[in-house]
Amino acid sequence: MTRTARTLRPVALLAGAAVVVLPLLVVLFGAFKTLPQLFDAPLAPPSSPTLDNYRRAVEEGGLGSAFANSAVVTAGAVTLTLVVASLAAFFCARVPGRVGWAVFGVLVAGLAVPAQAAIVPQYVLFDRLGLTDSLLGLVLVDTVTTLPTAVFVLGGFLRTVPEELYEAAELDGASPLRAFRSIALPLTRPALATTGIFLFVMDWNDLLYPLLFIRSQEHRTLPLALLDFQGEFLTQYPLLFAGVVIASAPVVVVYVLLQRHFVAGLTTGAVRG
Repeated sequence: MTRTARTLRPVALLAGAAVVVLPLLVVLFGAFKTLPQLFDAPLAPPSSPTLDNYRRAVEEGGLGSAFANSAVVTAGAVTLTLVVASLAAFFCARVPGRVGWAVFGVLVAGLAVPAQAAIVPQYVLFDRLGLTDSLLGLVLVDTVTTLPTAVFVLGGFLRTVPEELYEAAELDGASPLRAFRSIALPLTRPALATTGIFLFVMDWNDLLYPLLFIRSQEHRTLPLALLDFQGEFLTQYPLLFAGVVIASAPVVVVYVLLQRHFVAGLTTGAVRG
C-alpha cells in the first residue's frame, strides 16, 4: 500500500462513518426536541430533552395499536415461514437426484420475480378470498413473498448435514419426520436464527403490502402509521423521529438477543468447508 493510499484510507473511512452516523444522530436527538429546536440545531444534543414526542406519537399518532399489529403480523409470518421453509428445504435436501434440485429450483424461483410484478394478481386473489384489510392476509402474503428467501438459505445449510447421521437414524427406525425433528433442526439452529432475523427485518419494515391491502385505521402496521406523520405542507419531524425510534427498537433488540446465533449461522459454512 502506497503512502497516498494509507493517507486517504482513514479519510474515506471517516467520511463513510459520517454518512451513517450523522443522520442517526439527527433522528436520535430530534426525537427529544421541539420542531423549532430541531431546525435551529439539528446536530446538537437536546438542551431541554422532552418525552412529549413519544407520548404524542403513541397516543395521538396511534403507534400503540400499530405496534401491536406489526408484532402480530411479524410473529405470525416469521413463524409460519420458518416452519414451511424448513420442511421444504429438508425435503429438497433429502430427495436424491434431480427431483430434489428441481423442487428447490421451483421454490427459490420467486427470488427472480419482483414484488411489484405480482401486486395485481395477489390483490385480486386476496380480495376474492376476503383477506384484504385483515392481519391474517398480511401474515399470509408476507409468508408467501419471503418463503423463497428462507428456502434458499435453509436449503444450503441442510445440504451440509452429513448423510451418515440420517443413515444412522434410519437404522434406529426413525421416520423422516423424526429425523427432521431430532437431527436437522438442532444442527441448523444457527441457520434458523439467521433466517429468522432476515425475515423479521423484512416483515417488520414491510410497507408495500400494508399500503396495498389495509384500509382501516385499526389494522394499520407501524410503517403505514408513520406515513401519517408527514403532512402536505408541514411534517412533524420530532414526532416522526420518535416513531422511527419506536419502530427500530424491536429490530435492535432481536439482533442483540440472537447475535451469537446470527454470527454462528454466517460462519457455519466456512467452518464446515
